[in-house]
Amino acid sequence: MIKLLICIFSGFLLAVVLLQLRQQRLELNYQTNQLHNQIEASQARLWNQQLQIAIYTAPNAISQTVGNHALKLAPPTTRPARKVNWFDAAADPDAE
Repeated sequence: MIKLLICIFSGFLLAVVLLQLRQQRLELNYQTNQLHNQIEASQARLWNQQLQIAIYTAPNAISQTVGNHALKLAPPTTRPARKVNWFDAAADPDAE
């Protein structure tokens, strides 16, 4: 009789533990799905921002903006070329 009660009690305890583990798995899946949805929303917002930046920085949009505002921009100036020795890294701005 004692053995039967121990088996029933241990079976009940195992059932409760399995139900708790199942509940934890379902909650973790729910949280994972929520995080995945947040990541997708952030990614969509980022792509939209990148698209807006690309639209506003397109060459035709920039030239139209400059033309509409009548900005008087100075032409780009070039610096005179200097002779730089290959072993003199301090004189070369491109050297790291």
